[in-house]
Amino acid sequence: MRHVGLTGGIGSGKNTVAALFKELGVAVIDSDVISHHITQPAGAAIDTIRKTFGEMYITADGALDRALMRQLVFSDSAARRQLEAILHPLIHAQLLAHAEINNVSGAQHPYLILVIPLLFESTNYRQLVQRTLVVDCTEEAQIARTMQRSHLDEKIVRAIMASQVTRTERLRHADNVIQNNGDLNTLRQQVDQLHQHYRTAFL
Repeated sequence: MRHVGLTGGIGSGKNTVAALFKELGVAVIDSDVISHHITQPAGAAIDTIRKTFGEMYITADGALDRALMRQLVFSDSAARRQLEAILHPLIHAQLLAHAEINNVSGAQHPYLILVIPLLFESTNYRQLVQRTLVVDCTEEAQIARTMQRSHLDEKIVRAIMASQVTRTERLRHADNVIQNNGDLNTLRQQVDQLHQHYRTAFL
C-alpha cells in the first residue's frame, strides 16, 4: 500500500481535506492525533517532558499544558528543538505502526493518507511516504483561520508560521497541490479528482 503525506501550513485546511478523503473511504492517520495521545495523562511523552521542562508544564491531571508550552517553544527555539526531540521519535514510531496495521487490514483503497504538518521539516517523516500532497492557501487566510479556530493572537500565529518551512519551499517539494482559497465544494472537487488519480496510479 502507498502512503500519501498530507501537509500544509497552520490554518491551511489539512483537517478538512483529510476529512474529505475519509468520506471517500480512504484510511487517514493523523500525527497531530498521535501527538495529543502521547501528551495526555500517562502518555508516553509526559515523564520526559516533566523531567526536561519541569512540573509547571504539566497540568493538574497529568497532561501537557499545551498553551504554556506553546508560549515557551515559539519564543525559544532551543526549547522547541528539545520538545521536538522528545515527541518526533514517538510520533514517527506510532505513524509507522498504524500504517503497517492498515497495510495488512485489507483496506478499501490502494493508498492511505498520513497527515504530517512537519513533513518537510523532518527527513524521517519524509521517508514514510511515496507521494506528498500540500494543502495551500494565502498566508492571510492561514492567519485569519487560525486566529478564529484556535483563539490565538496574530503574534503567536506568525511565530508558528515562521517555525515551519516557507510556503514557497513547501510548494517546491509537493508532488500534488490542493488549493484551499475557495469554498468547500471546490475543495471537495479537488479531493475527488486526486482520489481517482491515486486509485489509478497506485494499482
